[in-house]
Amino acid sequence: MEKNDSIKKKPRNKFIPLLALAVVMLWLKTYYIQKTQFKLDVEGSLQEFLLFINPLGSAILILSISLLFKKKRKYYALLAIYFAASFMTYANAVYYRFFSDFITLPTLFQTQNFGDLGGSVLTLIQPTDFLFFADVLLIGVIVFSKRFEKSTHTFKKRAVVPVMTAALAISFFNLALAEGDRSDLLTRGFDRTYIVKYLGLYNYAVYDAVETVKSSSQRVLADSDSVTEILNYTKSNYASPNEQYFGAAEGMNVIYLHLESIQTFLMDYELNGEEVTPFLNSLTRDPETLYFDRFYHQTAQGKTSDAEFMLENSLFGLPKGSAFITKGQNTYQAAPAILKDKGYTSAVFHGNNATFWNRSEIYKAFGYDYFFDIDSYKADSPNDMAEYGVMDKPFLEQSEVLLESLPEPFYTKFITVTHHFPYKIAPELTTIDKATTGDASVDNYFQTARYADEAIEQFFTYLEESGLADNTMVVMYGDHYGISDNHNRAMSELLGKEITPVENTKLQRVPLFIHAPGLKGGVDHTYGAQIDLLPTVLHLLGEDTQKYVQFGTDLLSPEHEELVVLRNGEIASPEVYSIGDVFYDPETGEPIDDSKLELAEKLKEIGNYELELSDQVVNGDLLRFYTPTGFEEVDPSDYNYQIKPPLPVYEAETDAPVTAK
Repeated sequence: MEKNDSIKKKPRNKFIPLLALAVVMLWLKTYYIQKTQFKLDVEGSLQEFLLFINPLGSAILILSISLLFKKKRKYYALLAIYFAASFMTYANAVYYRFFSDFITLPTLFQTQNFGDLGGSVLTLIQPTDFLFFADVLLIGVIVFSKRFEKSTHTFKKRAVVPVMTAALAISFFNLALAEGDRSDLLTRGFDRTYIVKYLGLYNYAVYDAVETVKSSSQRVLADSDSVTEILNYTKSNYASPNEQYFGAAEGMNVIYLHLESIQTFLMDYELNGEEVTPFLNSLTRDPETLYFDRFYHQTAQGKTSDAEFMLENSLFGLPKGSAFITKGQNTYQAAPAILKDKGYTSAVFHGNNATFWNRSEIYKAFGYDYFFDIDSYKADSPNDMAEYGVMDKPFLEQSEVLLESLPEPFYTKFITVTHHFPYKIAPELTTIDKATTGDASVDNYFQTARYADEAIEQFFTYLEESGLADNTMVVMYGDHYGISDNHNRAMSELLGKEITPVENTKLQRVPLFIHAPGLKGGVDHTYGAQIDLLPTVLHLLGEDTQKYVQFGTDLLSPEHEELVVLRNGEIASPEVYSIGDVFYDPETGEPIDDSKLELAEKLKEIGNYELELSDQVVNGDLLRFYTPTGFEEVDPSDYNYQIKPPLPVYEAETDAPVTAK
């Protein structure tokens, strides 16, 4: 027998081929998901190549972690890692279907909202979604199959290093190409779409985690010197009041009506020849109502909470997550606290759980005296409850007696919920037909919008009959879009025009109404946004805002700069729209000519600077270092929302709701 025949052949390691198969499948699957499930606006061969290559380095890196496990455990580790990566891509795909955005680390900590979101999430799941996990099943079958012989070999750590080094090399090559196509990609990351397009979902997750840690550390590192640049900017950006309107509503009660998911395109829109929102339409022509038709929402992942955050503070919401959740312990100079000095009692009315969006805590930081949550309301029938609380009509009707329990003048906010995705409503409550585009989100949108319009009219009637209308300013604002750009095909059909980038930005407009007795009304075409609402309202109440840190300016001021800064860094103005990497003419919808390029770049720079400064204020909790003269800092421990004001007693006792004990 030959000597070589006596030497046993070393058994082939069957784990490496399985690992290679897993890498290739995860790479190609992630590329396919990024290509088909997200609107990334990939342009040119380089961006296409980057989209294709960016999952590869990440797939190798994360799956190669399984090599560190001993013996057969590496197979189960591989399956677990593969499932986790697949679930992450799927979760982002489902999240994107409604929000047109990607999951961030702060959103994962908004767990107190999860119970309320269940119904909405189910509507986003599609029958074909099981295909997202077909490859996971294949890996699982192989791993658990008795026919598949598992190697008991344990890899030495030094053997794993070259694999991970190769993975990192691919990722750094990817980053170098991406930076070449878009400079400062990681340092100016207002838009998560760019990060995913250039670096991929997995690298985006790493980037997001790093940025989250950085923002959390800003508070620790901040000191009193940090607020100096902020004060210099906000004071130089201050717009003095319009003499005609300053103090026009002084001493009046204030009622905010939060118009859930109402967009400006609904105003005067007719579906099958019928007005969708006839009452709101009538207010646009009311002589005592100011209606702003170029008013934009600026919300990001915080959606409704972002809108509230801006109108109370004139600070931008955070680029990821919600300040309501992560910054509830900050120091603020919010409207309720500012108006305390003018004798105002403040309250919020919301027919949902007090903990949703952490309202029960952050309202204390704002200085709200009372919070009437779902415990202050009752549902006499199943039709009285919507997905996110009490339906608008019973909610506003039951709020009447609660409102009358407050001393005047009062500053109040009513948060409606019926017109919220997925726009469900009992057939017997509808007074207008659905649209017929075949897109359920769009088709259902109009019936709940009509219901909300009827509820608002009902509430205005109450204000008139009770006499409150004689001394009350009502401010109504849309909080955010209701129909995302994922539904532009259906919207194009309904609006009868192509949804170009400029038209898509214009769809981010939400209505703003300011109604008060004796107010000189009319339609105002000023470009403005939610950040501008607080100084506008305070000036109408006769409270000058110059000493406060506010990034918005009075919409009625001759000095108001017509520059809308969206949370992703895009801008809208009478001269130019900045969308992605392109500057557009707002009238023609075409890219601008070179003569406007310098102005466009300047406006874009101003917008990004404002976002950076506002984020410094919020992340660093900088208002703790600055107290305006005459302003009394809020102590949240002074507030207990279990305590309610005594209800009014009528001659004929009504079936009033029972307040929380």
